[in-house]
Amino acid sequence: MEQLTISQVARQVGLRPSAVRYYEQKKILPSPARVSGQRRYGIAAVQRLAVIRRAQEAGFSLDEIRQLLLGVGPSAPISARWKKLAAAKIAELDDRMERIRSMKDLLERLQTRCTCETIEQCGAGILRNSTGRWRALH
Repeated sequence: MEQLTISQVARQVGLRPSAVRYYEQKKILPSPARVSGQRRYGIAAVQRLAVIRRAQEAGFSLDEIRQLLLGVGPSAPISARWKKLAAAKIAELDDRMERIRSMKDLLERLQTRCTCETIEQCGAGILRNSTGRWRALH
């Protein structure tokens, strides 16, 4: 089995060696064997890093990636984990998109409707519009 240096592994997956070391530190990538004190990796490390990269591209956090990879093996197929995490991430993204749409709508209304001259006018208008009527502050 071919043993790769950290630089070779990093280059194959488009990472810096420091990122590979970081993933080891975070227990997302198993610590490799060492030869004369230098890290040596097999192809499994390259493949695992490819999965990590793809998960990051899909927006998964390192904690979510750790959940994805935890205990993966022949008796625990990764496809079921992908599906479960993907469903949760899609729901999270749907919520974010709805919030972004609301923010955009508010900004567009402000851009076209705001005629306030002072911060006080602006605050009064916000209070009036948020409650449907003027609300005194005490």
